[in-house]
Amino acid sequence: MSLRDFKVHFVDLMICKLTPDLMSQEDGKKWMYSLKRGRWVKGSTAGGSLGFCNGTFWMNPQYWLNVLPVEDSKKSPSSCNVVISLMQKHSSKHRNRAPHLFIGFSLYRYQESKIKLPSSFFTRHQPVDKHQVFLDEREVTHDFHLEPGIYVIVPSTLEPHQESEFILRVFSRKHVLRDLILKKKKKKLKLKFSSVSQNPEINAVQLQRILNNVSWRNFQSFRLSFSLDACQGILALLDLNATGTLSIQEFRVLWKRLLFYLEVFQKRDTSRSGKLDLVELHAAVQETGISLSNEVCNLMAIRYGDPDLKISFESFVCFMLRVEIMGEAFRNLTQDGKGIYLRKSE
Repeated sequence: MSLRDFKVHFVDLMICKLTPDLMSQEDGKKWMYSLKRGRWVKGSTAGGSLGFCNGTFWMNPQYWLNVLPVEDSKKSPSSCNVVISLMQKHSSKHRNRAPHLFIGFSLYRYQESKIKLPSSFFTRHQPVDKHQVFLDEREVTHDFHLEPGIYVIVPSTLEPHQESEFILRVFSRKHVLRDLILKKKKKKLKLKFSSVSQNPEINAVQLQRILNNVSWRNFQSFRLSFSLDACQGILALLDLNATGTLSIQEFRVLWKRLLFYLEVFQKRDTSRSGKLDLVELHAAVQETGISLSNEVCNLMAIRYGDPDLKISFESFVCFMLRVEIMGEAFRNLTQDGKGIYLRKSE
């Protein structure tokens, strides 16, 4: 086919390769790549974009990137080609039909660090890529010319509270990529878990002991009391393996959600009574990013509230967990996003 015919019949030409070596002008020089798998979890790591919500952006996963100089490079040693790719991965069995979220990432220059950067860092520093773009594509890719040094990559969805798995890939001639985590909090979490059980899993009684003995901030004046029935309900919702116990991984998911619920509860409990009335409950549910009708909220207040339709923190936790888990079950079973057809066994 001649070039003239090609231009008549085709509009776009896409050249695909697993690594960027093909486009490199440095013949015979191999690029390396690193891959990290992560997840945006509501109330834990789904902080949204910086422009959409400044207060929760730091909650997103953070990755430490050390771009190293290449001595045999023909280009200036002060500039290194780096390609960063972010791909969203739907966990639903109907993921091919699920709409893509708007995703993107921010790149910051930073010094040596082994812990996750706080919210204050992002209010004082500008990203390297000042014109950030969020696309509703399965994969977002950008190429950079970076000076050798330490950087932090923050992948995120455009809006907070949106959940999805993702894959982050970095291509360059030479670099090091690793996670930034809250090590101190993880250590405390393991201490709480091991203080009630020498086994790698805990039952409902041990879960009750942990929740009732923990020091909840700003609740010193209230005596929190998770009932055994409530703990059995929580365990049933989060026990994915149906073993009657929670593993340390399942407990970690619960713990992150509890901290998120506590933050929302404190923010919406304007009367500081330790309970949410109907108006405060509606506002709290909306704060979590979940959309419920007034009728459903009223029914939940009747189910989980006291005779005055006021909900305590313990009841709020049970209520929110059930709503979230039921929402996840619906998304996994629906084929069109509008409804589900269940067999008798389901």
